[in-house]
Amino acid sequence: MGNLTMSRRTFVKTAAITGAAAAAFGASTHTALAEETYSSVSGNDTVAVKTCCRGCGKMECGVKVIVQNGRAIRVEGDEGAFQSMGNCCTKSQSSIQAAYHPDRLHYPMKRTNPKGEEPGWQRISWDEAMQSIVDNFMDIKAKHGGEAIACQVGTSRIWCMHSESILKNMLETPNNVEAWQICKGPRHFATTMVSQFAMSWMETITRPKVYVQWGGASELSNYDDSCRTTVDVASRADVHISVDPRMANMGKEADYWQHLRPGTDGALALAWTNVIIEKKLYDELYVKKWTNAPFLVCEDMEPSGFPTVRTDGSYWDVKTALLKESDIKEGGSPYKFLVYDNNWEKLKAEGVEHEYGAFTWFNADQEGVIDETGGFWEGENYDSEKARQGREAAQDNLLPGQTQGWLPDPMPFDPAIDPALEGEFEITLKDGKTVKVKPVWEHYKARAAEHKPEVAAEITGIPASEIEAAATAYGTRIDPSTGYGNGGIQYMLAVEHFCSAIQNCSAFDNLVGITGNMDTPGGNRGPTIVPIDGDLQGFSAWAPGATTPPEEVNRKQIGIDKFPLLGWWQYWCDSHSLWDAVITGDPYPVRALWNESGNFMSQTNTTRAWEALCSLDFYVDLNLWHTPQNDTADIILPVAHWIELNSPRASQGSAGAMGATVKCVQPPAEAKYDPEIVMDLARRMNWKWTDEPGNEWPDINWQLDDSIKLLTDDELTYTTWHVENGKPTFERHGVPMAEVTPKYKTWDEYVKAFQEHGWWQAKDIEPRNWGTYRRYQTGAMRARDRVWGRLDYTAGKGIGDWKPGWFTPTMKQEIWSTVMESHHPDHPEWRLPTYTEPPHGPKDGDRIKEYPLTATTGRRIPVYFHSEHRQLPWCRELWPVPRVEINPKTAAEYGIEQGDWVWIETEWGKIREVADLYYGVKEDVINLEHTWWYPEVKDAGHGWQFSQVNQLIDHYAQDPHSGTSNLRAYQVKIYKATPENSPFNNPVPCDSTGTPIIHTSDDPRLKEWLPTYEGRE
Repeated sequence: MGNLTMSRRTFVKTAAITGAAAAAFGASTHTALAEETYSSVSGNDTVAVKTCCRGCGKMECGVKVIVQNGRAIRVEGDEGAFQSMGNCCTKSQSSIQAAYHPDRLHYPMKRTNPKGEEPGWQRISWDEAMQSIVDNFMDIKAKHGGEAIACQVGTSRIWCMHSESILKNMLETPNNVEAWQICKGPRHFATTMVSQFAMSWMETITRPKVYVQWGGASELSNYDDSCRTTVDVASRADVHISVDPRMANMGKEADYWQHLRPGTDGALALAWTNVIIEKKLYDELYVKKWTNAPFLVCEDMEPSGFPTVRTDGSYWDVKTALLKESDIKEGGSPYKFLVYDNNWEKLKAEGVEHEYGAFTWFNADQEGVIDETGGFWEGENYDSEKARQGREAAQDNLLPGQTQGWLPDPMPFDPAIDPALEGEFEITLKDGKTVKVKPVWEHYKARAAEHKPEVAAEITGIPASEIEAAATAYGTRIDPSTGYGNGGIQYMLAVEHFCSAIQNCSAFDNLVGITGNMDTPGGNRGPTIVPIDGDLQGFSAWAPGATTPPEEVNRKQIGIDKFPLLGWWQYWCDSHSLWDAVITGDPYPVRALWNESGNFMSQTNTTRAWEALCSLDFYVDLNLWHTPQNDTADIILPVAHWIELNSPRASQGSAGAMGATVKCVQPPAEAKYDPEIVMDLARRMNWKWTDEPGNEWPDINWQLDDSIKLLTDDELTYTTWHVENGKPTFERHGVPMAEVTPKYKTWDEYVKAFQEHGWWQAKDIEPRNWGTYRRYQTGAMRARDRVWGRLDYTAGKGIGDWKPGWFTPTMKQEIWSTVMESHHPDHPEWRLPTYTEPPHGPKDGDRIKEYPLTATTGRRIPVYFHSEHRQLPWCRELWPVPRVEINPKTAAEYGIEQGDWVWIETEWGKIREVADLYYGVKEDVINLEHTWWYPEVKDAGHGWQFSQVNQLIDHYAQDPHSGTSNLRAYQVKIYKATPENSPFNNPVPCDSTGTPIIHTSDDPRLKEWLPTYEGRE
């Protein structure tokens, strides 16, 4: 039988259609599974191994790797993978070129030349490499403390996430640089503050009636549903709305294109909110019952509150102006939040009398500090099973066999209170002072009115009529009989990059909530919940029983003084402050770095970050390649590619898929799997992974078996609540997690089942949890018992209580943020979503005179994933150089023609990219490509200095809450690169010898990167 390969022609055709169809199986190809999933598939037969693609770090696309004679020869789509519909994009298909690339790292290496120069890599043994790492870390820790060692992490491949988790425990450091700070993290940060961890994820896969695609081209790439799936969703939606400064691929097909000025997303979101409120398109029951909109704001009293838990188990104090029983009664509960009941007189006549007359309360005592009524209203009647009563969802256009899910009916108030959203009321405080109070909704309504369409039009550049029309289309229910909204908002990366990331995402979260699209079909549902490791946490990211570092370590986190909310969030240190600390020693020395998949080019000013990397005493990098960053490393360790390893995998977003990354071939030479490397480090540091005698440092087989042990046919533990006249009782059901019988005893069994069954639907795996909507009503939002290290989606100190509500201090979706209020008492404007101009945009004083164009960046490219794949010949042939999109009218003004190299400059740096004339950007906007480097350049840094966009940014322009870099919406100038203004008299970037970078598709150097199958032993 001949070799089955993909031709260049097929690859080019795939790239052209941007979605990538899965090739049909050839007649002689059959689906099978090797007897041992850990060994490479060998023999003359051809095997199609079902697995999860990681050609990008984004959506969990199901693919098949075709293995022939022990060699992976092709990747194609898995047509049975419901979440990706057989999609197999150019990045996925070119993974074969990555796995067999001649420049793959095969052995541990150490540098022999000074930093800043070509490293002079020398091969060493694994033992020498690991012992050197331990010796250097221990020496630095002894001199400066564990906080002097930083960790770095990048993409969401899940098996290389140790730097954000267990390594911080092992090294006793609070300092980790994460791409998460500028990518997904701000969304998760904001939703944890407003509703629940990562509620930004939208269940696009259930085909919302109105599809809102905000700030990204998910038809090319995205962290949740993307590519073929979103193309299908947009095509089938009754209404498609695209919000993007640039005309994206699917934008031209949209019913509404909200072509806003870069960086003004917050103003547009508030304008939509204003339209929704003024036209009364909001879900009144949800707003009154499940948000803190009816809670009363008293501006004439000292804020007070109660302690509540952080992720490390320590506590912080809520200090809020929201009216509580403790404010009106001596000895009253600080957890009972008061609302005005429009129905109080009618209820009183019926024999239901509130303790405080016209005012009733909701109790947010979620840990039972005072009593067990936390989570319920005064005198409430509630039953968990009644809360689940409803029907099967009935979304149109689902794929054959796709599970609808269970949709509980909305539960009205019982008794029939009617919390006021509007009005002003008088009440007497415990000190005898009579004050006036207003519901949060009044303040929210006023904030939205500040950005009504006429105002937002002046800010965003979108006509007011178009803003109103799009918001009305989103908020007006196409089928009111469903009882929920038209769908959530798929808000993506762009909204995080203007120094207003947290406020933007808060505005979106609340907009989704008030329109009745929170945890509903096609709405925002958060991360898929499954009983295997490999969803939120990342495989091998936590040792059993481990948590985030203790409070005494976290208090030392760099950047926490500048950004107080980082002390609440506790997941990343501020990357800008960390690089500064490396250089200056302030607030203390940071002298070492461990990096798994991180990239210094993703955030902060790149020049400043490079200076810091060159200043470290010791740096170890785990990687597939020689990269710009690890040119500053002291030791590099070779790691396995995704077709060379096993890992559990579930959708990080709301797609609800559960499967696996399956080892198809062996890694080359001495390359190792990240979890094995980290386990070796733990062993050498005598840091015990488990307390099991003789198994303190378990092998990868144990870890894989452990990762699927909670997948069971048993019903996992859950709690039902019965509340009668405000008096709750509860009952625990199901099998405790420690006692469940695993469905599959070993990883081998799990993989075998996966090969036979294909991707599982999480709705079928956990029908009471992920398979049920409106989990804030049923209690499943607060369901999961703590068996992993973090407290993101658990209650109290890690025990799932199954009480209705959200995991916020008020147990409600917080339109008025008590987290923000408590940490920033001097900024009352931040308590509600607000809009702030980008710091270096067109409104930044007189800068526009010298820098007249607004730069945006970060667009999705079919063949690349951020900085990845620049050395893959298929990809580089199709897209050899970075392009800057510029409107043809603007280009003519500057004397720039298609294909010209141009300089783009700010006061912080300048770069070169190639002009790409495109009417899809406005005349005062240019669109730059990001994280470019040139693997063919052998100088230290591989030419990142030529085109890397973040050289242009202000290192200290940051979101005041998350520290996120200002990566877009800043002013630049542009001019043509000429022989006279270019090094080596060549507009094309050149290395130190004057040799140009690869800039054409016919460059013969591309052939040097073709796959090589020898030398892997």
